[in-house]
Amino acid sequence: MANSLRGEVLTLYKNLLYLGRDYPKGADYFKRRLKNVFLKNKDVKDPEKIKELIARGEFVMKELEALYFLRKYRAMKQRYYSDTKV
Repeated sequence: MANSLRGEVLTLYKNLLYLGRDYPKGADYFKRRLKNVFLKNKDVKDPEKIKELIARGEFVMKELEALYFLRKYRAMKQRYYSDTKV
């Protein structure tokens, strides 16, 4: 059964790797941390534990997306709205 979750884990890894390109501390930093986390959990065999780890990874993915959208929003706000008082 754990083998059937392999595809989900690989997809999660690829998606996180893709999102890490724009990480504020740099893509290399993110890539190292991501690899360490996945290697730390490589020996997990329990399907329920694997599902929990996948859910945590999907949560991190959503948090990264929110971080990027917030950064984009702030940049656009700075471009179009000045802080000068009239």
